[in-house]
Amino acid sequence: MRSAILTTALCALLATLPGAPASAATQPGMSAATQPDTLAQVATLPGTLAQAATLPGTIALPNGFRPEGIAIGSRPLAYLGSLANGDIYRADLRTGQGAVVSKGPGTPSVGLKLDSRNRLFVSGGAAGNARVVDVRTGAVLKSYSLANGASFVNDVVLTRDAAWFTDSTNPVLYKLALGRHGALPDQAVSVPLTGAIQYTTGNNANGIAPTPDRKGLLIVQSNVGKLFKTDPATGVTTEVNLGGESLVNGDGLLLDGRTLYVVQNRLNTVTVIRLTADGSSGQVVNRLTDPRFDVPSTVASFGNRLYLPNARFTTTPAPDTTYTVNAITAPRNH
Repeated sequence: MRSAILTTALCALLATLPGAPASAATQPGMSAATQPDTLAQVATLPGTLAQAATLPGTIALPNGFRPEGIAIGSRPLAYLGSLANGDIYRADLRTGQGAVVSKGPGTPSVGLKLDSRNRLFVSGGAAGNARVVDVRTGAVLKSYSLANGASFVNDVVLTRDAAWFTDSTNPVLYKLALGRHGALPDQAVSVPLTGAIQYTTGNNANGIAPTPDRKGLLIVQSNVGKLFKTDPATGVTTEVNLGGESLVNGDGLLLDGRTLYVVQNRLNTVTVIRLTADGSSGQVVNRLTDPRFDVPSTVASFGNRLYLPNARFTTTPAPDTTYTVNAITAPRNH
């Protein structure tokens, strides 16, 4: 009974969070109000329930920062990479305050993922590389040259035994095979993409996530608006059956159970897909938007909230251009 009372109180408080959209019952395809995952997850936030209810809904980033990727681990800290110079910025989700924790190499930081060892895996964009950063010290633990010639190393996902990077220019995945206790390899391996995916003009493979059963990888192809399932052992791809739905401008992906969040950047939309366990098909169950969105690029979660950086790709960047991260409530029930 005490747990039920706490859950009810917590849900009521979370509904007042700044920047939370209307309840799921008011959104197309939804029938119940959104709920936090568990009390244990929200308990990772230090302080009282009242403090949890006052988390900022918008976090300001340094002027001119040009964010793209975002990564959040088990603590209320978000890491963002700069397209301008590759700096890594850490923002406290409780206060909105932050600072650069790792200076960039002067080339972009694009997709990011954080592991349980406080290591941030960073995609290098047009530099054709990747690096692994210790977020406690800011030190670069290892750098990898992934591509020769034109390339755009866009996003990264972590699986049990590897880090996988997409290339929006070349039909290939780059694999960092992790050793015992997560040991970093000396070099990456290239896995050509074959099968259903066909690269064409523009931005091809972009966001990447595991399938719900963790046996495959999901890749969104931005320019054609399709989602593909990939066999990581062979690189063979098959198109995910979405019933004709388009994911054009698809960017960052976030998997939560069997729910896949797809950021469609220039559409200022997060499309919510309910997948089969093997990821071979799915159904669009919701589309989320918010008046604060200004070309969000990707998404990470903490508790029952989704955090999306405004990349502002349609705004000419300047040193005084403002950038933010916006939080919305994640619909959990479909």
